[in-house]
Amino acid sequence: MSKRLRLAPFALLAVSMMWGSTFVLMKSAIKRQDVNSFLFSRFALAVLAMILLRPRVLKLLTKDMLSKGFFAGCFLASGYILQTLGLARTTAAVTGFVTGLYVVATPLIGAIILKQKISRKTWVYVGMATIGLALLSLHGWSIGTGELLVLASAIAFAGHIIALEQWSSGRDTYALTIVQLATCALLTGIASLKDGYQPPPDTGVWAVVIFTAIFATAIAFIVQTWSQAHMASTKVAVILTMEVVFAAIFAILFGGESLTLQISLGGILVVSAMYFIVMDQA
Repeated sequence: MSKRLRLAPFALLAVSMMWGSTFVLMKSAIKRQDVNSFLFSRFALAVLAMILLRPRVLKLLTKDMLSKGFFAGCFLASGYILQTLGLARTTAAVTGFVTGLYVVATPLIGAIILKQKISRKTWVYVGMATIGLALLSLHGWSIGTGELLVLASAIAFAGHIIALEQWSSGRDTYALTIVQLATCALLTGIASLKDGYQPPPDTGVWAVVIFTAIFATAIAFIVQTWSQAHMASTKVAVILTMEVVFAAIFAILFGGESLTLQISLGGILVVSAMYFIVMDQA
């Protein structure tokens, strides 16, 4: 168990890196494919790949597994739909930064709804990450529709983190992940019917679909679900804020954005909060 506790934070860090890379990739893809069609392609492919890799997992899909996974998947699907709609209306960097506000929503939901006690040290780390996120994301005082949609997605993602903390322990990680992703495929598939499903139009979009489905979805959520069985939800949220730092790095390297003093300070605060929460976990 002690080895698992030490490994879980670093596994989550790898997940945050994969998620950080997706904002720049998806920004161009959803210009050529409808948002809900893209998400359905992504989640359907992820579920198919996981079932083909381990077909016997279908025998583990009990009523309890289906109900808990579906409920958690509804939070996850809502988060991705809102986030991607927001991404279509604002920049990739801003989408990544505002998404990170789930670090604030997670302990608040836990404290208000679940009556969880949050230590003073954890609140300090959350505060550091919040200030860092503010430095990374705020450019003036104007907030558009895209930013509001992404903010709503952050609240949904926080709900997903809380749900996994409550239900991931004692359940098969692989099976629970499949149920969640299948729920995402179902809901985004239904949403895509409004204007008719659009398949990926070219090899570039297919490449993004495959990467996000296999690496940033299937593998990432297996790791997250497993890690949350060994860590508190607030600590998971702080570590996953590294996603915004990686989003900034990829935006600078591949999106042509510049590294300003404000972005540098924000990144340092987020990295520091992540480091302290990992050390506290160890």
